[in-house]
Amino acid sequence: MTRAEEHTTSSIRRFHPSEAGVRLVCFPHAGGAASYFFRLSRQLSPVADVLAVQYPGRQERRKEPCVGSVTGLADMLVAELREWTDRPLALFGHSMGALVGFEVARRLEREGIRPVTFFASGRAAPSFSRDEGVHRRDDGALIAKVRELGGTASGLLDDPDVAAMLLPAIRNDYRAVETYRHTPGPPLTCPLVVFTGDADPQVSAEEARAWRAFSTGGFELHTYSGGHFFLDAHAASVLEKIRAGLTAPAL
Repeated sequence: MTRAEEHTTSSIRRFHPSEAGVRLVCFPHAGGAASYFFRLSRQLSPVADVLAVQYPGRQERRKEPCVGSVTGLADMLVAELREWTDRPLALFGHSMGALVGFEVARRLEREGIRPVTFFASGRAAPSFSRDEGVHRRDDGALIAKVRELGGTASGLLDDPDVAAMLLPAIRNDYRAVETYRHTPGPPLTCPLVVFTGDADPQVSAEEARAWRAFSTGGFELHTYSGGHFFLDAHAASVLEKIRAGLTAPAL
């Protein structure tokens, strides 16, 4: 049984249902939500049925407990995504979402489900760990870190009431990322496309290039000007690269 005719499951938001031949699963950054991908969903609907992931502990799921590890999230999401495999799946993740997407891709391939393409954005290769202790900082320091990186959530944190709602999920997600340790295993076999910003304080050029070792299915690296949320300023180009990865005859 699949969810082909339904708009959502517990973790999946389908803003613009499409009859396109491939599904693109989008995984948000730390503190992010499915709504971050609303515009991308609309723009890609001619070529992909976009499934935006909503992690527990935010927006309409804010009363649900957060999942405290990247691997725990991957296990939960793979169980749901099995119901959407009536069409081929491609995966896109930004920042924390790239780690979650990578672990989901590994699990899918172990089950014989090879993603069309895995797009990893704004994240060092899984072999690199960086524990800056952000999740252990007080609220003020945590907010300062979010503002440093930019993105849509940083402005919302100016409102104390909104900040009180957002900070538990942000802290949880930083904990999940900072405690993640890569477990060696076979590389992916699907094509891997990596996006990075040349001024991203979280990802060096070396760390972005290191993704090459994580797939035997082909590798592309696209570097843009900007910091951690470079993709907001370069949305048109990123979207074009995603379209190419979803529709290339070789795939």
